Amino acid sequence: MSDFSSWIGREEQRSDSIDGGHLTRWLATLDRAAPADGSVPQAFHWCLCLPDAPTAALGPDGHPRRDDSPESFLPPVELTRRMWASSAVEFHAPLKVRAAVTCTSRISSIKAKQGGSGSLVFVEVAHEMHGESGLAVSETQSIVFKEAGPVGSPPVPAPSGEGRFDPSDWQAHRLIVPCEALLFRFSALSFNSHRIHYDLAYATDQEGYRGLVVHGPLTATLLLDLAAREFGDNAIKRFAFRGNSPGMCGEDLHLVLRRSGDEVELGAFAADGRNVLSATGTL
Repeated sequence: MSDFSSWIGREEQRSDSIDGGHLTRWLATLDRAAPADGSVPQAFHWCLCLPDAPTAALGPDGHPRRDDSPESFLPPVELTRRMWASSAVEFHAPLKVRAAVTCTSRISSIKAKQGGSGSLVFVEVAHEMHGESGLAVSETQSIVFKEAGPVGSPPVPAPSGEGRFDPSDWQAHRLIVPCEALLFRFSALSFNSHRIHYDLAYATDQEGYRGLVVHGPLTATLLLDLAAREFGDNAIKRFAFRGNSPGMCGEDLHLVLRRSGDEVELGAFAADGRNVLSATGTL
């Protein structure tokens, strides 16, 4: 691995405003109504202060190209596969419609590891988003870069097994089937042009997936939406999630949660019980 120590501590700052039309389209994507108090629902922050690289500056996978220039925020890791592995989020205060926001992002660590699928590089990015009343959201996001699988590897994830997910042990349960339109809308809202979410031939032939991949932050957004349906808007103080297996377009996705005191366990599961994403929250 190259020495990326000079990237640690690198910062960038982006500004945005919470446009009512943008929020309305986000709410429509999730089939939900706006909070009555004019606040912005949790998870909308993933659609604010986004990287806005020109189309000509995108790489083969649809992400902005990375290089060793001062303008490149993320290091030029040579591994070709990229995933949003996990996040730990703290919601300090609700954002408001029409508010101006700024987000400062800082690379806090870069670590190389060897996993069962080969070389991995984890890049942790700390984000602080401020609204008009001060700090609104802080988050530590982990991005993982991995090498491509060998030619002829079986598609990921494996075909659904004979098991069946049982939601009876969970307090709340919602079954959805993510469709192409949902993935397209979320890609547009989050300005995410990673081709695994909309280009079926690329997702299957180039990256080895079984189909189009549901965005990790979309699944996390759906879990926060489930919490809002159960406990009310902006009820979660802390939220952490980890992606465990790809969610697939056109296949059942079980969203569940259960509460113990102020702690909430959440999860997203495939039809056969495969865990797609696990999460915890604090009320």
